This record gives sequence, C-alpha cells and structure tokens, in this order.
Amino acid sequence: MDLEANEQIIELRKQLKLKGANISEENTEATLEGNLTQVITASDVLWKEEPNEIHLESAFNSIVALVMVLPYNTSETITQDLCDRLGRIQPNDKRNIIRLRLLNNLFNGLDESSPVRYVVYSSLIKMAGQADLLHVVNPKVDEVKGWMIKWGVPVAKVQTLLRLLHEAFLDCRQSERATKVMLELLSTYTEETASEARADAHRCIVTSLSDPNTLLLDHLLSLKPVRFLEGEPIHNLLTIFVTGKLSQYLDFAKNNAEFISSIGLNHDQSVHKMRVLSFMQLSEGASEISFETVQREMQLQPEEVESFIIDVVRTKSVQVRIDQMSRRVIVCGTSQRTFGKQQWQLLRDQLDSWQRSLGLILGNLQTITPQQR
Repeated sequence: MDLEANEQIIELRKQLKLKGANISEENTEATLEGNLTQVITASDVLWKEEPNEIHLESAFNSIVALVMVLPYNTSETITQDLCDRLGRIQPNDKRNIIRLRLLNNLFNGLDESSPVRYVVYSSLIKMAGQADLLHVVNPKVDEVKGWMIKWGVPVAKVQTLLRLLHEAFLDCRQSERATKVMLELLSTYTEETASEARADAHRCIVTSLSDPNTLLLDHLLSLKPVRFLEGEPIHNLLTIFVTGKLSQYLDFAKNNAEFISSIGLNHDQSVHKMRVLSFMQLSEGASEISFETVQREMQLQPEEVESFIIDVVRTKSVQVRIDQMSRRVIVCGTSQRTFGKQQWQLLRDQLDSWQRSLGLILGNLQTITPQQR
C-alpha cells in the first residue's frame, strides 16, 4: 500500500475487523510497534475467515513489510511473535506453502547483516521440516555457517539452529544430510564444553547408525563429545558398528533388546547393515571369497547369498563379480571399513610407488624422443 506505516496499520485493522477480529479500527497505541503488535495478534482470524488465498497472502505480506522497516532494537520480539504465528502449520493444509512463502519473504526482506534474520530462519527451518517442505528452502550448511558469522550469533544459538536443521532433515527423510549437520553440531563443542554435548553426541550416533548409506563410522569415535560416552551402551554399540562382526551385534542386541528399542533403531535394518560392514571387512585383502564363507559369516540361508551380494554391490562399498559355476565371489575392490594411521600410510606408499613409476616412464620417453629425431 502506498501509505504511511500508521495509515497502513489502520487499513489492516479495518480488514481484520470485517473478518471478526477483536480489534479497534483506529490505532490505540502511541507507537508503531504497539499498534503493529495488536494487528499481528488479531491476524490469526485471517486463516479462519479469509477463503481467498490471494487476499490472505496479500494481507500478511503487508504485515511482513511493516515488520521489515522496524529498527533492530524493537523488532526482534515482534518478529518472533509473527514467526510463531506463521509457523503454526496444519497437517495436510495446502496453505502451508503460503506460510512458508511469507516467512521466506520476511527473511529475504531484512537487511543481510540483521541479527533478526536468525529468528526468521530458525522458524523457517522448523516449519519447513514439519510441513515436509524443506526441499523448497534447500538449506546449505556452509551457507548457514557464513550467516552465523555475519549475524554475530553466539555459539549456543548456532547449536540450537543446527539442532533444528537436524530435526528438519530427519522429518523430511534426508538422513544423510541430517548426519552431516549433526557432525557439524558436535564440532562446535570444545574440550571444555564437550561434556555438555552428551545428548547431541547420543543423537549423532543413533542418526549415523540408522542411516543405511553411512557405512564409515570410525571418525565418530574421535569426536570429543562421543568420547565422553565411553563405557555406556551407546558407545559400545557404535564400537561394534565400527570394528565388530555381525555375531557381536547379535549378542549385544540379545542382551540389550530394550535399549535397542528405546533409541529407535530398527533391528532388522541394523542386522543388514552389520552384514554389509562385515562383508566389507571380509573383502579387505582378499581376492576371492567362497559362497560358503559368506553364508557362514553373514548367517544366511544358501539361497540368500547371491541376493545379499547384489545388495552389497548396490551400496558401492565393494566391487565384486559373482562366479556362479564355482560358487565364489571375485573381489575387485573394496572401501576400507576404518581409515586410520595404517590406511593413510598404505595410501602414501601406493602414491609414492605410482610417482616413481611415472618418473621412470617419463625418463624413458625423454630418452626415446631424441633418437626418433
């Protein structure tokens, strides 16, 4: 509206009054902030009484525009109030996308360096996750980290936002991205504060174990917050997934069935993942493996062996060929289940060997070229 801010508020008051809101048509507060707060409180009626989605979105965009012009020292509380109201999604309500667009408009309309953007973005992520609309926002962790620095957000608030991101990715069934966010969250703790991260570390382990695409887990053991869990069942379970065999997991699950259930792990999925990890370990340094060995180590029925191997190949953790005639698996390559100092040394030795070989080839080419001339 091409009107002064206070006149815009009066027009909004009239519109809300017509829809049945308990609000006067005239401004009753001495400040713009006070009158705008009354309008935001009364705006809930629009979701119930305004059937026209264009008019609904237009009215709220007018409110959003007014919030954007408020000075920082007075806008944070009002912005939080508006975000809380816009974030009240209804399951399977097609208008949830309108709520998301309004929050997005508010976020993009605020100055890029405004700390108030943190309030809006937090609400945006939470709402997008609950409404299964996170793909519309498409948050990128590196971009979010840059914003945190620009806005001067303290570490505690950074951790809160990363937790919201983690939950949103889980709500939208993006477990791999959820795991990466949780690792980013754990990296924000220092040696002095690592003991405070118990819940986050516990959640990170469960998320990683639940994700069928996360097969390399040894890096978790080196995280300071995870080390504080040493001796607890969750740490013992992680250690099994890092270096143990299927039989060890089955023994743990038998003795800790209630614990497995309490942390939300699916036992059958965990068994399959442990079989994949055990097969990776079995393949390291082997050129071939008999079907009988696979059947015995993975505790499979004879008719399940081939389909299991195909499932493992789909994970891209190993490269194998199946020799059905001789009932064996030819190993062409495999990912290392753990990657520590020994693996780095082997990689270095291999690269040094390649470098020397390439040096010899180059030297031979240089001696051949003058002779050809």
